[in-house]
Amino acid sequence: MAAFDPILEKTILREGGFVLHQVPGDRGGETYAGIARRRHSDWSGWKLIDEGRTSGLKELVAALYHQKFWRPIQGDAINDQQIAAAVFDFAVNAGPTTAIRAAQRVADADVDGLMGPITLAALNASEPESFLVAYALARVRYYAGICNMDRSQSKFLLGWINRALAMIA
Repeated sequence: MAAFDPILEKTILREGGFVLHQVPGDRGGETYAGIARRRHSDWSGWKLIDEGRTSGLKELVAALYHQKFWRPIQGDAINDQQIAAAVFDFAVNAGPTTAIRAAQRVADADVDGLMGPITLAALNASEPESFLVAYALARVRYYAGICNMDRSQSKFLLGWINRALAMIA
């Protein structure tokens, strides 16, 4: 079974660390540790950040990532640590439904965007190296689609591709 904590730490680093970011053109707007204020405006960490406090933020970040991304992908039920890391990383970056659908396509499961027992069985039966390569390519296709629909997002494409390829061990 995959372990959440080491996967979280690496994903936080890919998200820019425990830092407040505002990147021009980023649809997520202001982010802290990869948590976009626009998408997670109710996150309790924003109150601390707005008050200039940092104590307890790491725990709040971990709790949000666990609830919003790890649980929906059922990371604890994925046998391979690298497969769990890749699906989790994509869930953080593009949303759990998108990450699960891509995993279902790669694992040749019915595509419904839900991580159920059939999808988990397919993932757990996958050969990790082959899955990771195919999943990285699925991520690249997804990112290319974003840029084809909205050219203003093209400035993020290389970073997204590098992030996807970094998941191949």
